[in-house]
Formats: sequence, C-alpha cells, structure tokens
Amino acid sequence: MDLKEIKRLIEIVEDAKISHFNIEVENMKIEIKKEFGNQASVAPLIIPHAPVNAMPTPSPVAVAADVEKSVELPKKDDKLVPIKSQMVGTFYTSPGPDSPVYAKVGDRIEIGKVVCIIEAMKLFNEIESEVAGVIEKVCVPNATPVEYGQELFLIRIG
Repeated sequence: MDLKEIKRLIEIVEDAKISHFNIEVENMKIEIKKEFGNQASVAPLIIPHAPVNAMPTPSPVAVAADVEKSVELPKKDDKLVPIKSQMVGTFYTSPGPDSPVYAKVGDRIEIGKVVCIIEAMKLFNEIESEVAGVIEKVCVPNATPVEYGQELFLIRIG
C-alpha cells in the first residue's frame, strides 16, 4: 500500500460518520482514529503486523469469576473515567486462555497501556488506556460481545 492509498483512506474516514477504522494489507496494519466534537482530527497509525492466533472461548465458570471480581461503585463519581469500546466485537481480557490478563481491578495503569483486546472480523485490536489511574471496575465479562461506545472499564484518576 503506497502513500497515495493511505491518504485516500484518511479522506474516506474524514468524510464518513465513523470514529475508528482498521485494515490489514500484506504485512501492514493501518488504524485510523477520528475524534468527534468541536474539532475533528484524523491520525493514521501504521503498525507492522504479526499474525495472532484465534482464542478459544473460556468456560462459563471463568467468565463468572471475572464478573465477581468487579467492585460495586457509587452512582456518580467525578474521579471515575470510563474506557469505552471503540468498535463492535468480542471483548477479551488476555491475549490467550492461558495468558495473564492485561488489567484487573486494583491495577495501576498508565496512558497507552493495553487493557484488553476486541476481536472484530477475525482481527484482534488492542485497546489502550487514554488515562492514567487505578482500575475500579471491569464492566464486561471476558469473551462477551460489546457495542461501540460501551463502557469496558472504570478508571479512578488522580
């Protein structure tokens, strides 16, 4: 894929009513994210791609254990910031069934830390934190479908 094709993809995403776009071509993964609001900005991210093996679905017992680890929170707290899903797909807490989770309740995370994976159309997309803080709640059980904009984690900043 040459620079002209990448620029054309950026133009398409700028004109479309989407906020996130991923494509894999040959040994390259291109990710374009756009923020909505007063100012629209599009930033391409080109990552060399290494194949990722598909993950089997964990047992219901493992899913229930992940949900039980979540902490009940008060209704409104100004210091809690959600990490939301950037796409529709399947939420995974780790890169594989025998791998440790990326982030759990009580973990301190920094900006840019991978907190989960969302699998969409056989592509595994790492979701990175946009805030620094402590994970207060995992809002979604492992290996479950998520919607665009759905809260995945609640982070206590400060």
